[in-house]
Amino acid sequence: MITETPSSAPRAQAPRLKALPPLSLYIHIPWCLKKCPYCDFNSHEVRGPGGQIPEEAYVAALIRDLESALSDVWGRRLSSIFFGGGTPSLLSAQAVDTILTAVRTLLPVEHFTEVTLEANPGTFEAKKFADFRQAGINRLSIGVQSFNPKHLRALGRVHDGEQAHAALKIARKNFDNINLDLMYALPGQTLEEARQDIETACSQGVNHISAYHLTIEPNTLFYRFPPQLPDDELSAAMQDMVEQVTASQHYHHYETSAFARPGKESRHNTNYWLFGDYLGIGAGAHSKISFADTIVRRMRYKQPKEYLAKSQTHESTVQTEQILAPDDRSFEFMMNALRLTGGFDTPLFTERTGLPASVIQHQLDEAEERGLLVHDRFRIKPTILGKRFLNDLLHLFLTEKNPSDDALQSPAST
Repeated sequence: MITETPSSAPRAQAPRLKALPPLSLYIHIPWCLKKCPYCDFNSHEVRGPGGQIPEEAYVAALIRDLESALSDVWGRRLSSIFFGGGTPSLLSAQAVDTILTAVRTLLPVEHFTEVTLEANPGTFEAKKFADFRQAGINRLSIGVQSFNPKHLRALGRVHDGEQAHAALKIARKNFDNINLDLMYALPGQTLEEARQDIETACSQGVNHISAYHLTIEPNTLFYRFPPQLPDDELSAAMQDMVEQVTASQHYHHYETSAFARPGKESRHNTNYWLFGDYLGIGAGAHSKISFADTIVRRMRYKQPKEYLAKSQTHESTVQTEQILAPDDRSFEFMMNALRLTGGFDTPLFTERTGLPASVIQHQLDEAEERGLLVHDRFRIKPTILGKRFLNDLLHLFLTEKNPSDDALQSPAST
């Protein structure tokens, strides 16, 4: 991992950006009630006295973290804010209010900024979520995953189907912008059971659904003890069914796993996919920050205790730093932007990477010859075949110098 700072990076030959991209803020809350067997995010079960998280100390650390990063983003306006985890809804509403007050004090925030908080059904309390809304949260992302009790047990979730419906009822009373997280291709799941889940999700009146194919990730319990999952043919049938059901209910399939009512696409996630900038604070949070001739990735210390200790002694909470080489910029842009089903404006590649589109011309031509995308000087867009075989498409833009796919993780978001 490269550990140069922007000021020490070689500048003479670095491609320059004519303008900086939009900036988002990601706030990581690393605790959850129970670690799910499929989860590879930086999350840790609550183990303190009485099952309490060190809320006051962690909020103070987040604010110090933000203050220490101000020099990198000074004067830039936030276009979105996202509380991810873990389970951010374990925080009190007062803690969320304190964090957002500090954010607005330290950085300019766009009017009507999307402010999302992830929540799990096992943490819902009517008064608490009304207070979250009062504190400034205006978008809620609920990790339901399934409405089927059998599959919830298989996934190790702490809630059941009734709690999922109760959570959605509370959410609808307090929020008019709600995302619902769902998973398919679950252990032992049939096509009809997957259909019941997505149809139930669509019937809830939410304006955004994130439907993910369950994958087995390293460093998870499922990786060590793999469950029996649907085969590739059944999984593909489930994906087709999800796309058909959501389309019939007037959801726009705008990204590989994202479906939204018109105008309700996730602004925060869209900024990731279009290679925008994001400042990540909190244990294990990732950042991507652009300067005129440098793009830097950073990651905070992952273990909450270590992160807190570094903060309390006023040491840097940044564990790793990487300056993106031109090849990395090119691949990372394409890896994210080609997830968008409508593609992207061709000039955006140069705007966000500082590189001429000619550096990927050969790959674009090969991808078009293989029927994976279409492109011209106005737009680059994956075809239906390219969307179905996205990994094959992305690997055309991967060079030996690029990091592996696994190393290019954006913050968890929905």
